[in-house]
Amino acid sequence: MNNEEHKKRKSGTKSGTKPGLESRSKGTRGRKPAIVQTDSSTAEETVADVEIKDVRWENLPLVALVGRPNVGKSTLFNRLLHKRRSITDPTPGVTRDPIEEVCELPGSDKRVLLADSGGFKLEREGLDDLVVARTLSLISKADLILFIVDAVEITPEDAEFAELLRPLGRRLVLVVNKADSPEREPLVWSQMKWGIEPVVFVSAEHNRNIDELVSLIVSKLDFSAVRAVDLERADIRIAIMGKPNTGKSSLLNLLLGEERSIVSEIPGTTRDVVEGRFTWKGRGIIVLDTAGIRRKKKVTDDVEYYSVTRSIAVVTRADIVVLMIDAIEGLTEQDKKIAAFAVDEGRGVIFVLNKWDLMPTMKNAFEASRDKLRWFFGQMAYAPVIAMSAKEGSGLDKLMNSVVTMYSKLNRRVETSKLNRAVGSWIENMPPPAGPRARFKLRYAVQTSVNPQKFTFFVTRPDLVSDSYVSFLKNKIREEFDLDSIPVGLGLKASRVDWRDRQRS
Repeated sequence: MNNEEHKKRKSGTKSGTKPGLESRSKGTRGRKPAIVQTDSSTAEETVADVEIKDVRWENLPLVALVGRPNVGKSTLFNRLLHKRRSITDPTPGVTRDPIEEVCELPGSDKRVLLADSGGFKLEREGLDDLVVARTLSLISKADLILFIVDAVEITPEDAEFAELLRPLGRRLVLVVNKADSPEREPLVWSQMKWGIEPVVFVSAEHNRNIDELVSLIVSKLDFSAVRAVDLERADIRIAIMGKPNTGKSSLLNLLLGEERSIVSEIPGTTRDVVEGRFTWKGRGIIVLDTAGIRRKKKVTDDVEYYSVTRSIAVVTRADIVVLMIDAIEGLTEQDKKIAAFAVDEGRGVIFVLNKWDLMPTMKNAFEASRDKLRWFFGQMAYAPVIAMSAKEGSGLDKLMNSVVTMYSKLNRRVETSKLNRAVGSWIENMPPPAGPRARFKLRYAVQTSVNPQKFTFFVTRPDLVSDSYVSFLKNKIREEFDLDSIPVGLGLKASRVDWRDRQRS
């Protein structure tokens, strides 16, 4: 064995193996892994999809895509977004709830809030009535409606929907989809009998005439109120959720009452479903309406599901979810569903044990209730729990201070170099469990977004990283970088090239 090989084996690295953030198998127990020291500029240059957004767009025009099922609404939605956000399927009715996303219109510098809707049906069953009601509600709020029809198939549903939409006048555009070639255009003039103008022929699947459609959208909208707001100075958007009779309305009245120094009342608009705006110690707070979250004792499974999914639009618009819980009744299954979805979306969650004034006065009563909640919902043991009485106003300062603190953590940046030094230390102190055939290296880690907080770890064998070790890494990130009390997303990507080799190439 030559001196070079002896040095490599002594350091715990096989000959010919690049150093990295390496896990220890049974054969390397007790040896220290090499630690990657990565600067932020190197990592950001080597990871093309790392782009942390600094702004939030406000007052965007709402553009709604409507039509009967299976005319290509979701395909057009994805085409305009440049990505697959809405599910496309030949089965009619796959999209049930409106899906909204900020869209930078292709070929322009204009942004809109684009909404894909459920299909309009004449013959309805199950949830169809609720789906149509949601579509009609979306139409009433939209700044522009794209009425989408099939180029080669006209149905009674198209005619009925056209009759309903025609009075909207300038807010309406007829989009004839699946006009895959100029040869098909003579087949589509029958739609002109509805008297809806303007008309544009497109093929969402083949990207035909999409530029013409975009130009038409831009020409019909007013963008003068659109503004970009720095995330750190933007209003904090909170969604107050909970079952009926948990004190949600009492908290809304407490926050939005005259004594709370209301800046302005904001009605439900095309941009947000909003109850109002107020200031708290100089910080702007927007309260989002969550009236749709209800569950009756006797409902079908479908309706119960739908009552939960109605809250999705509110959660995705919020920064923080304040989940109101009856302190006497405790946590329910529906509370857990809403909280779990909020975490999946990367939103902060604060549990509020309301009606605390009705609880018996006992020593350590709050600690016992908090520990019980965390026991039954262990996945969210990190989330703050606050006792309050919305009726009496007690606990409000603690709640709002938690909101402001949590928002700051949701938007906190972590330097890549500090992150990788910390990861190296974690692996040295707590190497991942590995057998002879379950060995992997963590090459480096980067923060990929704020609000929601997301991190990506580049690993030689992502499939070998266990869920328990991912949870360990998430908890260490919270602990090391003062991100406790908020959800942290962690993704794994395959990488067999050390960052130093990337830098040299």
